[in-house]
Amino acid sequence: MKKAAPAPAPASAANNFPKLHNAMWPGLVGKGSPGAEPFIDLDTMLDLTAKAQVNGRKFDGVDLFLYDPHVNIDITDDGIKKLADKIKAKGFAVGSVVAPVWFDGSAIGDETQRANWVGAVKKACRIAKKLRDLGIRPDGVVRIDTAASVTDWDKDPKGNTKLIAKTFREAGKIAKDHGERLAAEGEICWGGMHSWKYMLQTLEETAMPRVVGFQADMAHTLLYTLGHNAPATHRIVPPKFHWEPELFHQAMKKMTAALRPWTIDFHVAQNDATVKGSGDHEKTGKHCPVNDVNGKLNVARDAGYWLRDDKGKVTKKTRHICWDGCMFPNEMLMKQETWNNILAAMLQVRENHGWRE
Repeated sequence: MKKAAPAPAPASAANNFPKLHNAMWPGLVGKGSPGAEPFIDLDTMLDLTAKAQVNGRKFDGVDLFLYDPHVNIDITDDGIKKLADKIKAKGFAVGSVVAPVWFDGSAIGDETQRANWVGAVKKACRIAKKLRDLGIRPDGVVRIDTAASVTDWDKDPKGNTKLIAKTFREAGKIAKDHGERLAAEGEICWGGMHSWKYMLQTLEETAMPRVVGFQADMAHTLLYTLGHNAPATHRIVPPKFHWEPELFHQAMKKMTAALRPWTIDFHVAQNDATVKGSGDHEKTGKHCPVNDVNGKLNVARDAGYWLRDDKGKVTKKTRHICWDGCMFPNEMLMKQETWNNILAAMLQVRENHGWRE
């Protein structure tokens, strides 16, 4: 399935929703550790986002990773105000925020690990609410995952799914008290979330549909159809799948019909369908540049599987969408062309599947 580069959206584009956000975490994820490239600071990521434009159109906002050196999870109220002023000065709103649940935390860990996991969510909800109270965050969720490996989850699938749901419910009550919602990002490296069926089971077991939902990332959910890290029965496409359009369409329809009702946050992304693992980290997928010749998604078209219902009607459930492109080389991230191409694709997604208010 060969993909052409996204066409620039016209300057007189009709739709103004969903709002278009850029993720700040590509400057952090996979960076800063020994042997890795250095972090890209928040100011630089904001500048690159602010300078991106296509025919006079620009990004509307940013989504944040609540982790040093971007945003300390224990930031003071005064620090949150300064952060809000900095982002507002760029002409941006804030959308969803990522809770750093992985450090000494796990949704299936011992009592201390589970408490640490819930504690990270509580701190993230505090920051998210403060940003909302300051008037800079009109919508968005707090992003979570289980912070548990597939291998550990697999030691007791039934028991661990129940434990994840218990942990999610504890966090969900906290989120509700803050006027927030939690979105679990489906990715094949997180135990209990590593297939579309397991993700659905976890959400149904949690049973808080108005508070705890699903964050669909186009790159990660593509891998759900291929069944990596999951039983063969969870694979949707045939074993000898060669990206035949009709088989791809059938698989995407089946997966999104199951998970779309739970979806409360959405990431636009590209994927070449390769998977990799490192050390004890489970296999996971690779985000690609939006116009990567090896990308398997037609981004502007395939976003519609998530943003439209089974009858093809725009759902309007997510008022902003965010680009996600983790672990790109810094050289690529520092090129303005990278962000212009991403913005062009985002504008086309909005034209295809958005609306006007």
